[in-house]
Amino acid sequence: MLLGMTDDDGRATIEVDGLHKSFGAVRALDGMTFTVRPGRVTGFVGPNGAGKSTTMRVVLGLDAADTGRALVGGRPYRSLREPLRHLGALLDAAALQPGRTGRNHLLWLAHSQGLGARRVDEVLALAGLATAARRRAGGYSLGMRQRLGIAAALLGDPPVLMLDEPFNGLDPAGIVWIRGLLGALAREGRAVLVSSHLMAELEGTADHLVVVGRGRVVADTGVPELLAAAAGGRTTVRTTEPARAAAVLERAGGSTAPAGPGTLTVSGLNGARITALLGAGAVPFCEVTARRVTLEDAFLELTRDVTEYRAAGAEANR
Repeated sequence: MLLGMTDDDGRATIEVDGLHKSFGAVRALDGMTFTVRPGRVTGFVGPNGAGKSTTMRVVLGLDAADTGRALVGGRPYRSLREPLRHLGALLDAAALQPGRTGRNHLLWLAHSQGLGARRVDEVLALAGLATAARRRAGGYSLGMRQRLGIAAALLGDPPVLMLDEPFNGLDPAGIVWIRGLLGALAREGRAVLVSSHLMAELEGTADHLVVVGRGRVVADTGVPELLAAAAGGRTTVRTTEPARAAAVLERAGGSTAPAGPGTLTVSGLNGARITALLGAGAVPFCEVTARRVTLEDAFLELTRDVTEYRAAGAEANR
């Protein structure tokens, strides 16, 4: 859909640099800094109150930062002429006039950007709303409103997308659709920023993560690198003789810890070395598996100390 772009096209970036923002005594942003680059889906994640929504509102010029700057393709969003051609955003799927049809909602937006009805019909079809286009948007389900909001974000064929919780309200088919769409948009060379609390969906969608807490960046890294770091090189060993296994592995420089009946967690030795050591020591075992963590596991570990709102007993439950 987007022609003539390259992966280093300067138009396809969001730059957030040293944002500070307070609301009275509450500090919402405390030096927030990151860059959303072209050609990949960047997940924007953090606990409630981390500053995600405020950051996106500053990017769009809806809130003014106390200090710092936010640029879209090297320029402030509010300075852009026909901004939907530069950045497509979905912050609130309910932000529409319920008496308008879905098509008329998009036509109104298109007219403000110098776009025609043909483009409206293209994005309606892309979002799977062609058959519901002439129904009043007030009667749409949450999932349909999400699709309409995504269609609106795509209206100007922008090089940059910023979507807040795009998975909300979508049924399984809708989730498959949005995951495929986000990947396709990134492969076209666009910069795609997705804020979401659904770690399982981001794990199958995002290439990169910006993890935030208490108004600042906690981690800015690729998803594979984050998962590998969270796993910490640990391996699970199942054996009927855990004491003997631990002794053999610790003599070879490994560290072991009980992880349940007949189960050890081993650090400092890879799976091949563990297998060889247990075999040489005639220690029976039935499993040697590199520890796999989910994105949710990694997220919870990273944000453990920057979560503002924690229910009583949450640590015990975890």
